[in-house]
Amino acid sequence: MKPVNVGLLGLGTVGGGTVNVLRRNAHEITRRAGRGIRVSCAAARDRPRDCNVEGIRFSRDPYSVVDDPDVQIVVELIGGVELARELILRAIANGRHVVTANKALIARHGNELFAAARARGVMVAFEAAVAGGIPIIKAIREGLAGNRIEWLAGIINGTCNYMLSAMREEGREFDEALAEAQRLGYAEADPAFDVDGIDAAHKLTILASIAFGIPLQFDRLHVEGIRYITRTDVVYAEELGYRIKHLGFARATAQGIELRVHPTLIPHRRLIANVDGVMNAVLVNGDAVGPTLYYGAGAGAEPTASAVVADLVDVVRVLTSDPENRVPHLAFQPDALADTPILPMEAVETAYYLRLQALDQPGVLADVTRILGERGISIEAMVQKEPAEGQDDVSVILLTHRVREGQMNDAIQHIERLQSVTAPVTRIRVEGLGR
Repeated sequence: MKPVNVGLLGLGTVGGGTVNVLRRNAHEITRRAGRGIRVSCAAARDRPRDCNVEGIRFSRDPYSVVDDPDVQIVVELIGGVELARELILRAIANGRHVVTANKALIARHGNELFAAARARGVMVAFEAAVAGGIPIIKAIREGLAGNRIEWLAGIINGTCNYMLSAMREEGREFDEALAEAQRLGYAEADPAFDVDGIDAAHKLTILASIAFGIPLQFDRLHVEGIRYITRTDVVYAEELGYRIKHLGFARATAQGIELRVHPTLIPHRRLIANVDGVMNAVLVNGDAVGPTLYYGAGAGAEPTASAVVADLVDVVRVLTSDPENRVPHLAFQPDALADTPILPMEAVETAYYLRLQALDQPGVLADVTRILGERGISIEAMVQKEPAEGQDDVSVILLTHRVREGQMNDAIQHIERLQSVTAPVTRIRVEGLGR
């Protein structure tokens, strides 16, 4: 059979990696797909330096790729949202299958894209949009299809994980860890997308939709970054037997679904707590299989290209299949997606790490414990540090039992009003991640 022609949008890091993997592993890929897969044309601002584009028609006009009558699959790797959305919708209208690594696009506009693809009888594949080379979407959508997913937790931003690891292992403060991440190319010059949690929120939106059979709902997530995490908190967490990780967390409850991204204390004995550097990991708990952990490179040219090529193989395998009997984009049949409510953060229940700066005088702890007790908040552990030389205030660290966020918000407001409390309370949520 003739090879399948692929049109590539973008020849940057991932685009170049995709070309290289397709060329290097052509024989194995053909054996798996049943047909050869070749990039026949590509569009990019500039010719790439790190991949061989011999035999590939090159253009600076992306519309020439999506409108090319010989192209059967369009691979979108340009990033951004609006232009990518326009190009993908046009490719779908032209009857082309689509592969994309664009998590922001899928999280924000995936519902629209999937509906258009179903109407046209084509596929939109997006394994590379979450956790780079880890095949987490296929694992949840297909490998765990016999399970009711109870919760999932993911370290899904390598920049944040690298920085928190550096703060713990090398004693760096936030600004030092960020500067090093930028020097090494792990963080952009403007790091907000990563350190403020937006990148992880896009990925969690996609994972939760596949896990729980709900429409993509990026605007319903609770999102926090890691800017307020200090070296002090990292050290105290370690002393208490925890590691701080920037976690995407989703859980199905009787009241609705929790969708939240924030720094989290995890017991150091958990495998996921020991995932360091730029690596990613996702822990998925199903009712039949129990906890399963997926670990690997969350970014990079060839790890992400690995996922792109896997999607190409999947699309090639189903080119002649009945569109009504393909694996659904979001795991569940489109007419079976549920309107399960997303819980507001105030209704979410979790345990907490609290760090207070308070005057070193009698009665302070009594006031704090009274405020917590009046709101039904139990203390699991409490540590008071010695005051630094020449300082009048001390650090007090509390670990609480599980309580609703709304109760904790109220308690923190009252604690911060105490004249003896000299700084805003640092609050980090705690998850045991046991079954």
